[in-house]
Amino acid sequence: MSTKLANPAPLGLMGFGMTTILLNIHNAGYFPIDSMILAMGIFYGGIGQVIVGIMCFMRGDTFGTTAFTSYGLFWLTLVGLILMPNMGVAASPAHFMGWYLTLWGIFTAFMFVGSLRYPRAKQVIFGSLTVLFFLLAAHDFTDNALLGTIAGFEGIFCGASAIYFAMAQLLNAEYGRTILPVGEVTQTKQVSLNSIKI
Repeated sequence: MSTKLANPAPLGLMGFGMTTILLNIHNAGYFPIDSMILAMGIFYGGIGQVIVGIMCFMRGDTFGTTAFTSYGLFWLTLVGLILMPNMGVAASPAHFMGWYLTLWGIFTAFMFVGSLRYPRAKQVIFGSLTVLFFLLAAHDFTDNALLGTIAGFEGIFCGASAIYFAMAQLLNAEYGRTILPVGEVTQTKQVSLNSIKI
């Protein structure tokens, strides 16, 4: 008796997308960091994505496991970096946050390369997230307010693209047809030498 496992990706993408939009509304300069953003970072963007990563592991999905678990832990570490100095734990030196963001940008760039095998909608998420991390790193290194604002708007786009892909997967699966297109990638077939008859 086989059990069909649900696709956990829409849940993880929603956690990522909604939290990313809220944080980047702040980055764009509209609101200060508040408990709403931190709570979303801990629970929906953080713990929620880690749970989704474990669910992907159960499905044998290495890409999903790596992506969702990593970005869930990114949100948890980010909240820690914001809160820990206020709790008396030593704060990071000036501009050191830029290196944190740069490393996440490098990781995401590799994930973008991996996403090229998947629908265009997934490629847009990882491509825009790579750009976002490097913009945020540049903002931290330079203290350039304009870079921070640009990063905020770019991050809102990134989060919105994740929400779109989440809802596309969910609605397309529910209706058994394409409700929201995702730009499926056609896999090229490789011809095996053993299949060629002489």
